[in-house]
Amino acid sequence: MKSFSLLIAFLIFPFFTSITNNHEYYVSVTQVEYSKESQSLQIISQIFINDFETLLRKRYDENITLDTEQESEVIETYMKRYLEDKLKISVNGSPVNFKFIGKEYKEDITYCYLEIENVSDIQSIGVTNQILFDVFSDQQNILRMKLLGKNKSFLLVPENDSCLLNFK
Repeated sequence: MKSFSLLIAFLIFPFFTSITNNHEYYVSVTQVEYSKESQSLQIISQIFINDFETLLRKRYDENITLDTEQESEVIETYMKRYLEDKLKISVNGSPVNFKFIGKEYKEDITYCYLEIENVSDIQSIGVTNQILFDVFSDQQNILRMKLLGKNKSFLLVPENDSCLLNFK
C-alpha cells in the first residue's frame, strides 16, 4: 500500500509543480495608430507584467517589482531605455525616436504609451520589434498598424523581427 501511495504522489507531483505564475506562451502586442489632428504616431505596447518584470530584473536590478505602491521612479527610466533599445521605428526610410509618455498596469498587463511627433507625410513605416526576445526564445510580438485607412497586423518572431508597410 505504501508503494501505491508513493506511485500516486509521484504521478501527481508534476501537476502541482507546473502550476506557477508563468504562462505557456510569450506574446506582446504593440499598436501603432496615426493621429491626423496631432500629426503623430501614437503607440501602445502591451507586455505581461511578470514577463517585463523578469526582463527588468535580469537586465537592470534583481530587486525590481512591478505594479506596487512602492514602485521606484527609476522603473520608468528602465522601461524607456529598454523600449528604445528593442523597438525601432522608421518613417519613409528614416529612423525616428519616440517619446515615452508613461505606463500603467491593468490586470496582468503593462501598457506603455509612446508617441512620435511631427509626422505628416507617411509613405512607409517600418518597425523592428525585439521586445523580450533576449529573455524568452519563444516570444512572439504582434504588431497592429492602423493608419491612413489601412489596418495591418504582423507577427514578429526572433527570426523575423521587422516589417514594412507601404502606402504608395
